[in-house]
Amino acid sequence: MKLSRQFTVFGSAIFCVVIFSLYLMLDRGHLDHPKNHRREGSFPQGQLSILQEKIDHLERLLAENNEIISNIRDSVINLSESVKDGQRTPEVINFSQGNFSELSPLAPMYLSIDPEDCQFALVSGSHTSDVQMPEVYDILPFDNPDGGVWKQGFDITYDEHEWDNEPLQVFVLPHSHNDPGWLKTFDDYFRDQTQHILNNMVVKLQEDKGRKFMWSEISYFSKWWDGIDSQKKDAVKRLIEDGQFEIVTGGWVMPDEASPHYFALIEQMTEGHQWLEKALGVKPKSGWAIDPFGHSPTMAYLLKRAGFSNMLIQRVHYSIKKYFATQKTLEFFWRQNWDSGSSTDILCHMMPFYSYDVPHTCGPDPKICCQFDFKRLPGGRVNCPWRVPPEAINSGNIQHRAWMILDQYRKKSKLFRTKVLLVPLGDDFRYTESSEWDQQYQNYQKLFDYMNSHPELHVKAQFGTLSDYFEALRKAGGLDEKKDSSVFPVLGGDFFTYADRDNHYWSGYFTSRPFYKRLDRILESYLRAAEILYSLALAQSKRNERMKVFPSVEHYKLLTEARRNLGLFQHHDAITGTSKDWVVVDYGTRLFHSLMNLKKIIIDSAHVLILKDQEMYSYNPSTPFFTMDDVQSSQDSLPHKTVIDLNMQPRYLMIYNPTEQERFSVVSVYVNTPKVKVLSPSGKPVVIQLGAVWDGSASISHEAYQISFVAHVPPLGFGVYQLLEGLNTETIFADYNLYHTDKSKLVKPQRIFNIKEIQNALDEIMLENSYMKVWFSGSSGLLEKINTKEDNKNHRIKMEFAWYGTTSNRDKSGAYLFLPDGEAKPYVFSDPPVIRVTHGKIFSEVTTFFHHLTHTVRLYKVQGLEGHSLEIFNIVDIRGEYNREIAMRISSDIETHNRFYSDLNGYQIQPRQTMSKLPLQANFYPMTTMAYIQDARVRLTLHSAQSLGVASLKNGQLEVIMDRRLMQDDNRGLGQGVQDNKITANLFRLLLEKRNGVDTKEEKSSVSYPSLLSHITSSFMNHPVIPMVTYAGAGIPPVLNTYSPLTSSMPCDIHIVNLRTIQSKAGPGPSDEAALIVHRKGFDCRFANTDLGLGCSTTQGKLKVHRLFKFHVESLTPTSLSLMHSPQDARNMSEISMSSMEINTYRIQLR
Repeated sequence: MKLSRQFTVFGSAIFCVVIFSLYLMLDRGHLDHPKNHRREGSFPQGQLSILQEKIDHLERLLAENNEIISNIRDSVINLSESVKDGQRTPEVINFSQGNFSELSPLAPMYLSIDPEDCQFALVSGSHTSDVQMPEVYDILPFDNPDGGVWKQGFDITYDEHEWDNEPLQVFVLPHSHNDPGWLKTFDDYFRDQTQHILNNMVVKLQEDKGRKFMWSEISYFSKWWDGIDSQKKDAVKRLIEDGQFEIVTGGWVMPDEASPHYFALIEQMTEGHQWLEKALGVKPKSGWAIDPFGHSPTMAYLLKRAGFSNMLIQRVHYSIKKYFATQKTLEFFWRQNWDSGSSTDILCHMMPFYSYDVPHTCGPDPKICCQFDFKRLPGGRVNCPWRVPPEAINSGNIQHRAWMILDQYRKKSKLFRTKVLLVPLGDDFRYTESSEWDQQYQNYQKLFDYMNSHPELHVKAQFGTLSDYFEALRKAGGLDEKKDSSVFPVLGGDFFTYADRDNHYWSGYFTSRPFYKRLDRILESYLRAAEILYSLALAQSKRNERMKVFPSVEHYKLLTEARRNLGLFQHHDAITGTSKDWVVVDYGTRLFHSLMNLKKIIIDSAHVLILKDQEMYSYNPSTPFFTMDDVQSSQDSLPHKTVIDLNMQPRYLMIYNPTEQERFSVVSVYVNTPKVKVLSPSGKPVVIQLGAVWDGSASISHEAYQISFVAHVPPLGFGVYQLLEGLNTETIFADYNLYHTDKSKLVKPQRIFNIKEIQNALDEIMLENSYMKVWFSGSSGLLEKINTKEDNKNHRIKMEFAWYGTTSNRDKSGAYLFLPDGEAKPYVFSDPPVIRVTHGKIFSEVTTFFHHLTHTVRLYKVQGLEGHSLEIFNIVDIRGEYNREIAMRISSDIETHNRFYSDLNGYQIQPRQTMSKLPLQANFYPMTTMAYIQDARVRLTLHSAQSLGVASLKNGQLEVIMDRRLMQDDNRGLGQGVQDNKITANLFRLLLEKRNGVDTKEEKSSVSYPSLLSHITSSFMNHPVIPMVTYAGAGIPPVLNTYSPLTSSMPCDIHIVNLRTIQSKAGPGPSDEAALIVHRKGFDCRFANTDLGLGCSTTQGKLKVHRLFKFHVESLTPTSLSLMHSPQDARNMSEISMSSMEINTYRIQLR
């Protein structure tokens, strides 16, 4: 206890010093009178503001001192605990020689969780919505009887007099669906089709006030706008003002809803809305999503938060459409499952039929509807597959034709609860030619005029936009009056997995082109880091004359381009992997180009923030201050680490932590010598693990060595380590065991590492850290079981790989569809694989070299977060295969009862039920960041750093499809298979958690939440630390040891989604405001929360922003998600208060 007493004394001494210095500063504050009073009258005002600033400053100092004191207190507790514990954890790296800020979280750290914060997960999901999607799945037989003219539906009848008292109101909505890349690249489509559509729109809408048109993809619209003259621009603005032309959704693209992360969904939506505000002053109010392959409630939530009140969806399983049609629930309020009130409700219209083209939108009979698509008039390029062509409307046929289409309208309206009907009129890239505008608009106008002039038909038909329709619908449904109950039901849940006919489930695209699904997430993490650092550097650079040369405008242009390239890739034919090979290359090149530019922004922004003396700042684009420690040589190759050259002069290794919690993370870099020293930010030597750099299974580099150490980095900040050449007592060499069946040695003799080669060993391989022991098979090198040390329990958790083939039927798997030939076959290998086992002080790992993949499982031997889960890294190469898909499967002894859980867009968890009445492919779901299985004892979570398809086909199993190579088209328009496979990396973490106090009711609940440990594990994996090295040679000005823009870690459950500098109102540069987007995560407390090493607590969603930032917060005002709307009473605030699951945006000005 002596040590702990000394520390208490030491702590008290520091406390006294702090108090005394505060007193001196206050004293100085009294004497520091303002120097220049312009006139007597303003004297007290000036003095007051100075006093106010002093008080603010003091508050900040107090907060910092509180932090110091609490750090000291923690250190004391840590030290006394570790003294008590003796050598309880031999492989823990002890930083206690360093100063307090480098203490590894040694002793059990209890999370201070406010008990109130645990209530959310317990009560939410207990309310009822009228329609719950899992219950609908329970009821439906998923049979597919022939429904007559409406193949997948039923016969619709009506009584002619139904509309006598209230006429049918028909809105015909002309639209053109423009894919930003699919069969052609974005630029080629624009050149050949899109620009002509928009040019014709300006001319044709002006010919008649009754004509309407709508547009959704701002990526195209902005490109067109930049190329037209001011006269045309004025005409467009007039058309918008007069309600003839409407922008719907207004995102950069119409995004996929299965694979994108919510960060990217918000980013592409904000980019579109910001562009619209600046160019047109327009604020979209209705969502239009006619082509994404299945729909996510996350999208509904984001639209609602952006200020939308209506939305429309189309691609939903045909059985669900039919069931909703019988129940008249095709129009509903979509509510988030976690919402215990109704604040997330958004009115949603689901289109009832097979497609959004004209044959499937006027009514149930496509043969008749096709005759009212006047682009298909005889002599044109498109015709009707039902062999009855349209006829131009004339006085001879108008009576009959009007009756034919009215019959369709009436039948369609019978599926809905009001007498207001929506009839889309359009298709892909429609209205390119002036003649098509005339054909559609003139013929329909004749039909409308006829119907409207015959009162006995009881119909009012007109062209409309989406908002025209929803306005009329709300009126008809009495939604403007404050009523307790609505004519529309409330629905909870999602619309995956989509099937458009037969057993054709669109679960293939959850994995297709996985290389780019991974690249997408890497770009997201760099974009977020660049956005935040740029915003901080911009504020910093304004404080100092020397820093005015920081290239803020050039970098803002690059940032904008990166937002747009990432936004473009969220399109439903891009991230989905469902476009032509050369289009994929175009997307990939854009992502790759922006990745390079973002690295540049990160480096230059870090340069501004890390200098000790800002007067030393100089900007030279040809010699960047830092270089990144990895390079990617082309859009379709994997990144590789650069080798850092060391000599006796130290080089700075700056480690950036893009997360809002302080972090103890293992950092690995390559250096050119085994004699290496690493010094911590305070100059103390750090324990390092020195390992070999391997090429393949058996060859070792003599030019490069891997060093790994635990870096402690503050939130959103940097820790600066020093690397230099020299002998080091803190270096621990990794040892290697190589298992193989060769008679001869595989590794060439070398002098540095201890490498044991073992032939035909069949013993189990075991790794352990202070939380778990992990066993692997000696013959396959694959995971077999885990022992959790806390309760000394063994869990069977077995890793396997498997192949899916494709069916022998006519319809086979392709980019969209997964049509397997039955259950997966085990991955068999004729020769046992080479297995390399690394034993180290910082981490140990097992790498197995199979023919189609290299599989590594790594166990970090550190205290805290990184030691709790296993890291799994696969490099997959199936380029030689024929119609096969490779899956990674985890089998366990968890009693899952056919239930598992997968996330939607990294935002929320959706419980899933594996159903035997559905085909195998229907039981696959999208996984963006995680999936888990659980029983009353444990939960096993697979965290993913890329979107893939996931399923739990048998009790206790979880499997993901990692890549697919398919030799044929699946007849959805793409016209090719998927044969452009790359060598693809995928990264996972496997987390096993013990559950406490679970009640059985919960297993039936419509919601579930990850634990805090799980959330932060996911966050750390998706936002890895970014190491940067100082440019060699140059005389480096002194830099800070550590830097953080925050005074402390954020609460555990609060995540900064982005700090996004807002565009200036005039030029292409930045304004002095940023959008602070914050997400409060919902979490489940019923897990062990000791010893997690999370240096954060929870605060009931309250955040004192003025105290949080070290910058002066000039203003902070609430706004809608994508900055379109500010509340009437928006005023400057200093404290944010958020409910669980909410995502809020604030305009913030930092100085």
